[in-house]
Amino acid sequence: MSFSSALSSVLRQYATFSGRARRSEYWWFQLAIALAYLGVGVVGAVLASVSGAVGGEAVQSVAGTVFSLVLMAGYVVVLLPSLAVTVRRVHDTGRSGWWVLVGALPLLSVVLFVFTLLDSAPGANRHGPSPKAPRTWSPQPGWAV
Repeated sequence: MSFSSALSSVLRQYATFSGRARRSEYWWFQLAIALAYLGVGVVGAVLASVSGAVGGEAVQSVAGTVFSLVLMAGYVVVLLPSLAVTVRRVHDTGRSGWWVLVGALPLLSVVLFVFTLLDSAPGANRHGPSPKAPRTWSPQPGWAV
């Protein structure tokens, strides 16, 4: 799965907690989030240095507040799809999506990390067919083959 197809897949299934997600879909989405936050951080650092040099403390304080609000809005926007793709990724390993709650515990979050690294459970499981399974194609009635 490519970077763009993984992003479109996650965003199409914005709040879908059922089904399965391949490793590539999960990790490409995590990379996109990391790159977005890196970009926002760089922009914030540039704004902080420019506003401090141009307008002093008052302008720097306003710029910092606006930047914090934008960053928090970004967290809110990606929270639901990130949680959904993580649940689908855990489903792909054949486990219940409730395992995602383990990620809230600092020492046990390693368990969730390992689950996201594991290969897909072969074949269909209770969460659906394997996303790795080759799709069979059959022509529609009336199509020339």
